Amino acid sequence: MAPPQNPEPWLRGTLGELPVIHRAVLHALELAREDLSRWCEPLSAEELNERPGGVAPVAFHIRHIARSIDRLLTYAEGRQLNEQQMTELGSEMNQDDQPEDLFREARAAFASAARRIRALAGEDLEARRTVGRQGLPTRLGALLVHVADHTQRHVGQAVTTAKMVRPGPTGDGR
Repeated sequence: MAPPQNPEPWLRGTLGELPVIHRAVLHALELAREDLSRWCEPLSAEELNERPGGVAPVAFHIRHIARSIDRLLTYAEGRQLNEQQMTELGSEMNQDDQPEDLFREARAAFASAARRIRALAGEDLEARRTVGRQGLPTRLGALLVHVADHTQRHVGQAVTTAKMVRPGPTGDGR
C-alpha cells in the first residue's frame, strides 16, 4: 500500500534539528493550523458564529486557540500576562470579527508560536515556571506539552462544530 500523499506533520520527517518535545509540539500546531484551514476557513461569517445545540461557535475556538497559545507561551518564557493579554482573555466570545481578521490572528499566532518554541529549544524542560495570578507551579516541558494538547482539543471542537453547521462528505474518511 502506498503512503498517503500528504501524511500528518509528525510523519513528514521535518524539524529533526529540534529536541523531540519541541518537535512534537510544533508538529501538533502545524496539524492544528492545517485542520483549521481545511475545515473552518470555508465557513461564512454566519456559520463561524453559529451555536448548534448551544455549543461554543467555531469563531470562539479559533480566537481562543490563538490567544491561549500566546498566553501559555508567555508563561513558558517565564513571564506573566500583560494588560492586553488579560483584556483579550475576556473578549474571546466576541462575534464582531470578520472571518479574514479571525484567520489572520490565528495564522499570526501559529507563526509566532513556531518562533517562540524554537527559541525555547535550548532550555531545560524541568525549569520551573508559574501559571496565572496564583502562580501555580509547573515546568517548562509541561507548558509546552499543554500548548499542543490544549490547541488540539479546541481544534477538535472547532472542526466538529464546523461539520455541524456545514455538513457534507469529507472525501477522505476523516
